[in-house]
Amino acid sequence: MRAVVVEEFGTPEVLRLREQPEPVPGPGQVTIATAYAGVNFAEILGRSNGYRVSSLPFVPGLEAAGLVRAVGEGVTELQVGQPVVALLSGGGYAETALAEAAQTFAVPQGLELREAAALPSVLPTAYALIHHAGRLRAGESLLVQGAAGGVGSALGQVARIAGASRIYGVVSHPDKVKYALELGYDEVFVGTDFDRQLAEATGGRGVDLALDSVGGDTWQRSVASLARYGRAVAFGNAGGAAPWTATFADLAPKALSVSAFSILGLAAADPAALRALTTAAFALAATEGVRLPVTAEFPLAEAAEAHRLVESRSSTCKLLLAVNP
Repeated sequence: MRAVVVEEFGTPEVLRLREQPEPVPGPGQVTIATAYAGVNFAEILGRSNGYRVSSLPFVPGLEAAGLVRAVGEGVTELQVGQPVVALLSGGGYAETALAEAAQTFAVPQGLELREAAALPSVLPTAYALIHHAGRLRAGESLLVQGAAGGVGSALGQVARIAGASRIYGVVSHPDKVKYALELGYDEVFVGTDFDRQLAEATGGRGVDLALDSVGGDTWQRSVASLARYGRAVAFGNAGGAAPWTATFADLAPKALSVSAFSILGLAAADPAALRALTTAAFALAATEGVRLPVTAEFPLAEAAEAHRLVESRSSTCKLLLAVNP
């Protein structure tokens, strides 16, 4: 089978198309004839510095959508030929992907494989940030960093369904404002002075919930933008800054809470919780019309171009590799 292989860490040029042995499912596993593979920032980090990579060489790819090719021993809930999507520990950039059956899901009703390929990591993350880690209540306000990105595109929709009173987003470029506004945001700020813009918009009150995937100074500004009893949740560190430590003195004056969430961490620690979360999140796609627009698509051989586009910070929402569409 054809697969994109990383044999050394580095720039997008290290993504090379190779012939690889086709995986065989073991107990509790399935293989998927990959139609589409999602492109995620975590894969950029894995390629460049080994984030969550156990050894070289490896095949990137945390999301795959396609038809079940084979099932391993003990797998009864999935059938050969069934359209599915899966959250993977890697291996999605390949014509055949190996997946744990517990992390493989039927395509939500009403969606095609291409639409479903955008969901496995992004929509459950958004659902968890709103309902579990962030515990948003109806009538509360929130601030989202990266409002035009994959998770950001889902967060505006999920927060709206959850009854948020006001949804503020932050984007890196003016070209992304219109896109975010079309996906549930009430107001979108551009640039690093979002905290000043937010203070003006809220009359100095701030927001009840801040969701941040950037880290560093942006994270500190997000926390500082919280209203009394506000919560901030980190779900990434795209800026690569050193972790910020919150002290009692930082949080006590406004009784703030800070926490973090990782969909990959949940998958590794509690597969049953991941399945329950994903089932609830996918229901929003099936019954509430939540969609993650695919804004760019590349053939498998051009995975490097997809990574360059993500790293340029000019992309919006979801990028896919069309493996065997």
